[in-house]
Parts: sequence; structure tokens; C-alpha cells
Amino acid sequence: MKRVSLNLGDIIDPEMSSRTRAKKKKPQSLILSLPEDVIVDILARVSRFDYPILSLVSKHFRSLVASPEIYARRSLLGCTEHCLYALAYDRDNDVYRWYILRRKANGNSRFVLIPSLPAMPSIGSIVAVGSMIYVFGGINKYNLSTSALTIDCRSHTAQPLTSIPEPMFHTIADIMDRKIYVTGYSYFDDFVWKKVMVVFNTETQKWEEPGVVKANIELGNIHHYCCVVMSGKLYTRDDDNSYVYDPMENKWETDEMLHSKKWNNAHVVDGVLYYFDRVENIIRTYDPKQRCWGVVKGVEKLLYKTRYKGWSKSTQMVHLIQMKAIYEQ
Repeated sequence: MKRVSLNLGDIIDPEMSSRTRAKKKKPQSLILSLPEDVIVDILARVSRFDYPILSLVSKHFRSLVASPEIYARRSLLGCTEHCLYALAYDRDNDVYRWYILRRKANGNSRFVLIPSLPAMPSIGSIVAVGSMIYVFGGINKYNLSTSALTIDCRSHTAQPLTSIPEPMFHTIADIMDRKIYVTGYSYFDDFVWKKVMVVFNTETQKWEEPGVVKANIELGNIHHYCCVVMSGKLYTRDDDNSYVYDPMENKWETDEMLHSKKWNNAHVVDGVLYYFDRVENIIRTYDPKQRCWGVVKGVEKLLYKTRYKGWSKSTQMVHLIQMKAIYEQ
């Protein structure tokens, strides 16, 4: 798609006389004199990577580039774009911040800080749903997660959600059937910590009732980067076991075959789990229906150790925490 670039100088009437210009304190933009639907149609054809700059033109532009109408129009025009976001730890400032992968005119890409988004909690779980990012985290003096927020990737703004029904820590989360399942440790009487689950409905934007679901088996210290959804079930692991949660039956089970490999940082494509085995330098696959492991062939030459590249000079001292692909709706 041909990239459209807006230049305010190009949309000001060039025939306006110097006398008329002197009478006006501000030049009248021709685009603002157009009907609203025409303005939306024009802006919908501009890359959303330019929207943060367009939002600085005026309050009207800021409202338009964040409106549902412009994204609906982008979908009809076939102008939707996928974006990659990265949550990284900035060692210099001791904060966790969001970055977006920006494409440059010469074809290269780099991660750029999103200054409008606040610093993120050091402990928490992150789930991408359409053009939204849900963050479940934040800690109080008892090290319990009590807060949650949403990040609108269309406007790069953050809004708080209602508090998590049960304060917890060391959480994992993922989405199944438009519901986000958040699991973590919660404190009970007599200094006993139990694994519990709460469910957030992304359609109603409310927590499901009843508020807390207790695990039917003892779950270990499950890992943040070992949580995926396959075939309508949630999979995770600790050092001793891999677990699968069935929301239809509301119960946890162990999966010995899945745990035969120390999988982490996995992704699911067409119902199959993929992860990079750093020890063997191969990409492994796991099919939950066949309950068997496999290896991706033909990519051996591509698998070599590399350093992170593409960070801007001002953010070289960062440590990558999570990356999320965001899809326009």
C-alpha cells in the first residue's frame, strides 16, 4: 500500500493573499473544512505508525485517530496493520516501559519508546486481545497483585480496570473464548498460600462470578513465560510438572508427555506449540491432540546465536521482558 504523508503546508490554500493571511491569526487547514467522513477516509489511509504525530496536530485529530470509526474504515479499506510491542526493563532508570517496533523509510526497523504509557509493574501478567493489552499486576506492601489496567494500542493510553477480586502474586494469564484466566498465589489463614484463579470477561469488561476458583491439585511455582492456550485449554509448567486446565470441567491435570521437554517462551500456531530449544539449537513442536513432540526441519542454518538488535541509542541498556503482537479490530 502506498504510504500517505500529511504535510500541513500542502493543505493550506496557496492562493490565500498576504493581506488575508495577516488578518488571520492561524492559517485555516483545508482538510478541516472537509466533511467529517471524508477526513476519516483520508486519515484511515495513513499508516497508524504516524498516528501519534497526527494526534499532536489538534484535539480534533487526537480524537479521530483514536475513534472506532477510523479503525472500522481502515478495515474496509484493507489498511489494517499488525504491530509488535515489547515490554523492556530500562536498567538506567530502573523501570519497565513499553516500546513499539517502527519501520523506517529505508526498510530497517527499530524499537521506539512509547512516552505516553506509564511505567509497568515489575511483577505481573500481560495478555494481548485485538488492539488492547491487558496488564494484571502491581504489588502492595504484602507483595500481592491488586491492580489491573488496559492499554489501548490505537491511542497509546492506559486505563485502570476494577481491582482483581482476590489479591495474588506470581500470576500467569492467557485468554480462552474471550475470557482471560488469571492464576496466582493468594494468602489464606495460618500463613497458608494457595493457588487460585480469577476470570475476566473482555466482552462485558467485568470479573466473572464466583470471584475465585481454587485449584483441585497442588500447583507448583509456575513460570511466567510458560503459559499457552491450545484446543481451548490452558497449559503451563513449573520445575516438576506441566499442567493443563480445562475450563469446561474446571479442573487441572498434569501432562507428563508435555513436561518431558523443558519448554518455555512458547507460541501456538494452528493448535501446535513451538519453542526454541537453546540446548539442542532446534525448534521443537508439541501436538496436544497426538500428545507427541516433533522438530521443525529445514531451519538449521537459520538458528544461530544473535544479540538483540534494533534498539535506539537511547535505549541500548534495556532487557527484553515480553513481546506482544497487536492486531487491529
